[in-house]
Amino acid sequence: ALRALSFGERANLMHRAAGLMESDSDSLSPALVREMGKPLAQAQAEVAKCVRNMRFYADNAERFLADELLEEPGTVNANSAWARYEPLGIVLAVMPWNFPLWQVMRFAAPALMAGNAGLLKHASNVPLSAEYLGSLFERAGFPRGSFVNLKIPASRVAGVIDDPRVRAVTLTGSEPAGRAVAERAGRQIKKVVLELGGSDAFIVMPSADLAQSAVTGVKARMINNGQSCIAAKRFIVHEDIYDEWLGLFVEEMDKLVVGDPMEAGVDVGPLATQGGQREISEIVEDAKQKGARVLTGGELPEGPGFYYPPTVIDGITPDMRIMMEETFGPVASVYRVGSVQEALDIANQTTFGLSSALWSTDSTEQEHFTRELQAGAVFINGMTISFPELPFGGIKDSGHGRELGMHGI
Repeated sequence: ALRALSFGERANLMHRAAGLMESDSDSLSPALVREMGKPLAQAQAEVAKCVRNMRFYADNAERFLADELLEEPGTVNANSAWARYEPLGIVLAVMPWNFPLWQVMRFAAPALMAGNAGLLKHASNVPLSAEYLGSLFERAGFPRGSFVNLKIPASRVAGVIDDPRVRAVTLTGSEPAGRAVAERAGRQIKKVVLELGGSDAFIVMPSADLAQSAVTGVKARMINNGQSCIAAKRFIVHEDIYDEWLGLFVEEMDKLVVGDPMEAGVDVGPLATQGGQREISEIVEDAKQKGARVLTGGELPEGPGFYYPPTVIDGITPDMRIMMEETFGPVASVYRVGSVQEALDIANQTTFGLSSALWSTDSTEQEHFTRELQAGAVFINGMTISFPELPFGGIKDSGHGRELGMHGI
């Protein structure tokens, strides 16, 4: 039914859905806080970003998916030739808990605007978000069944992928989950988009604005209580400025307020799960036992809640888990380097390749790092953020395919 509607009709419905979510923000944002612990201001920002994404695709889908006239048809003995983008059908989305609305909306807005139907298998610990998304589009007037929340355990995902009515799968989540879904979809010859883990490098060279890069670095590491695939996780700093920069970075980290995420002024709330808290603690303890230096944090706190303090570690060696594993929480690892090449070697040694950031005002360095960093995106003198307008996704074990922007749809 959805594919039979014109782009204009779909756009009207999508704008209606955006308006509903915008008006629901006061009740919806606290639900995100209750479900996974992000600070209230960040929850409100997530809702607003979803609204912007819906409006972006409502306004641009028809242009992005317009028929493309192909050049020189005469060489193949034709009067004209063109490429057309057709909807695939039903798309299954397997989604995580860390941005429980935004991760879903990155897929849902372009998929529905392209004329596809969506099936959502959300993370089991964010049922409020899943229920909300499951009813939003029908409330906005989309044909019944255009978007359905599947209340199923992970063990039943394979059966949904096997169903011949499902034509494509998108997954945001862990690398093992991505491998399992891709393998299953591959057997059925179905398209897949995968957005998996990240261990993003944040590189600071001598020409950088040290104060601003330290402030931005803390934000890039700590957003969403540090539980973001595109958070800066490994800070690679040139030896000429290492001590000065590290002092600024730790000073900014120590300013963060940890506490009840519903309270104004709180920067860092609890982690979403006890398992996540335990994992972070074990990775830090492993590094400490093997000789790493903890500059702030690094101790599992007493009391209720899955809290972990903002932590900075350096003196990292290859035998430590923290060097290669993704730290999904408020822990920053810092590396001292003596050259551009050493910075690149450390940045590229991980199996992940989601995003990255470079701080340098040297145009030659900017060009070189942009070309040589093995990542789906490079942000210069800023931090990685996903925007509706920019294609988003990784390389290597961070996945394949793109979401957002024209490339996403």
